[in-house]
Amino acid sequence: MTTYALVGDVGGTNARLALCDVDSGAISQIETFSTQDFESLEAVIRHYLDSQVQGIKHGCIAIACPITGDWVEMTNHDWAFSTAEMKDHLGFEELEIINDFTAVSMAIPMLQPEDKLQFGGQEPVKDKPIAVFGAGTGLGVAHLVHVDKRWVSLPGEGGHVDFAPNSEEEDKILEVLRAELGHVSAERVLSGMGLVNLYRAIVKSDDRVPENLKPKDVSQRALAGDCLDCRRALSLFCVALGRFGGNLALNLGTFGGVYIAGGIVPRFLSFFQASGFRAAFEDKGRFREYVQAIPVYLITHDQPGLLGAGAHLRQKLGSVL
Repeated sequence: MTTYALVGDVGGTNARLALCDVDSGAISQIETFSTQDFESLEAVIRHYLDSQVQGIKHGCIAIACPITGDWVEMTNHDWAFSTAEMKDHLGFEELEIINDFTAVSMAIPMLQPEDKLQFGGQEPVKDKPIAVFGAGTGLGVAHLVHVDKRWVSLPGEGGHVDFAPNSEEEDKILEVLRAELGHVSAERVLSGMGLVNLYRAIVKSDDRVPENLKPKDVSQRALAGDCLDCRRALSLFCVALGRFGGNLALNLGTFGGVYIAGGIVPRFLSFFQASGFRAAFEDKGRFREYVQAIPVYLITHDQPGLLGAGAHLRQKLGSVL
């Protein structure tokens, strides 16, 4: 008889819940709920479980906020709860609450060849460290290391490290953004609003007045060829993404690969493939040869958060991924 566990991927707007086959890791019965329709995470979980015939006793929920202890407060929503109390209320034997990028990183050992696209480099080295980062609303970062037959995710706030320009054009971008923002983190450039920041900085560095654009406006105009400033912004975005990914590779010697997650890059995949991303990834001076062999992948699986939450829980329950 198949044993199922509850898995979830919760953001400020939506909560995605599903069942995970504890033996195989397969995800099924995916449902998406608006967080505005429920007073708490426990309420939406109860609503979902009421529609399932299986007796669920284990769960793992990935949430887009720092997880530092039993008490969890969401960053972009007003839900807050005690993990221990919710576990007791639901009658679960095991309930894990993990960071959303911890879940994305834990999905990587579960990905099939059709779940990713490779951008340069050679074959990944088995059981070597892995980096994953993703531009979306913000810039998420995690590393994954293999220790004694287990994968260990190393989450952090790597998206908030300093933006590090490496060309005259990027220097000008930093100068404009520093005047506006003070500290300029990588996230200020590598995110949805980061794309807008790049566009505005390009225009302002030329002593012109930028339009009030949204991220999708910049990418759409760039792809349509209607706006040279937007096209420059999107090109710079790809280059900065490459530089940042190469820095992650250097940090931990990620010969297991560097993975790109998040919803932005798939929207302009052809542009990205032809961009300066890979050249920037390898542009590490004396350490160019060091990073040249490291493969970069774009995650194309549609639910890496759910897949990774299931993998985290299965490993906790004794499975070898």
